[in-house]
Amino acid sequence: MLEELERILENGLQALENIHDEAALQEWRVRHLGRSSPVMQVFAGMGSYSKEERPLVGRRANEVKTALETALAQKEALLKQQALERKLQEERLDVSLPGRPRPLGRLHPTTRVLREIYRIFAEMGFQVYRSREVELDEYNFQLLNLPPHHPAREMQDTFYIAEDGEQTNTVLLRTHTSPGQIHAMREFSSQSPDNPPPIRLILPGMCYRYEQISARSETQFTQVEGLAVGERITFSDLKGTLTDFARRIFGQQVRSRFRASHFPFTEPSAEMDIECFLCHGAGCPVCKYTGWLEILGCGMVHPVVLRNGGYDPERYSGFAFGMGPERIAMLRYGIEDIRYFWANDARFLEQF
Repeated sequence: MLEELERILENGLQALENIHDEAALQEWRVRHLGRSSPVMQVFAGMGSYSKEERPLVGRRANEVKTALETALAQKEALLKQQALERKLQEERLDVSLPGRPRPLGRLHPTTRVLREIYRIFAEMGFQVYRSREVELDEYNFQLLNLPPHHPAREMQDTFYIAEDGEQTNTVLLRTHTSPGQIHAMREFSSQSPDNPPPIRLILPGMCYRYEQISARSETQFTQVEGLAVGERITFSDLKGTLTDFARRIFGQQVRSRFRASHFPFTEPSAEMDIECFLCHGAGCPVCKYTGWLEILGCGMVHPVVLRNGGYDPERYSGFAFGMGPERIAMLRYGIEDIRYFWANDARFLEQF
């Protein structure tokens, strides 16, 4: 039997030398180390040997099995090394080439425009004031001169969260950043009720409206509100501030105009347009052949709103405006679909 074990080892090693791929190696493993292999049959027949032969046969069988397993492991390592070398030769890797650069993160286009708006108004003396996104009906509508049943506050325009039976305490997601005007004026006027300080603020934040999603409208969008309150503030101050803003963000040569409009919380009210930057006023599909592009709404703060904020409209006046950073980004960069801002598509975001 010892001579048979020697033949088993020799045959296994010779067969292993002719193995050149993984599939053949697996076949060799089954044939020479599987349950039906010759060496395993020796272990199965140990009971048929005499007491004197059993230790010798068993020890040698273990040595043969270990030798075959060791040869198998070496062959596996050799085949893997050969496969790696073939892969490197096929790919023709040039180790002298520079590595691939890792892409850097970028600011979202809305964030870029917001930061530029902050910078421009900071240079004009405006401070950033944050207000909450979940509001009461009282602040979102009523204190802004929008009483119940006003056509501008229909149910389909607003996300209502909770209602306790009283219109004033209805909870909703703010539809504009204008409620921040009341919060800001009440906070400042509470410092000195008889002589409240002047205000010069911008109020950025997210707004929500229950609208049909399209290329021009979304259910959520950012907005920047502006508010200036003080003594002897006029419409000329409003026009000068916004004209200067338009020149700083769109270029010194941009032309702008104001059109009469209506907002319940301002009187008089206006909308501001800039000359189309593509056709320069000649008319094109972007400006709908008018030569002008709307960028914001504005007006003088309504006396009712001033009084609700704690400022005496007989002594104080002020102006307010509201703009959409996405709208400005669409105009500046020629973006045709507002849904791109929220799709999180890297192909779009990598352009900025």
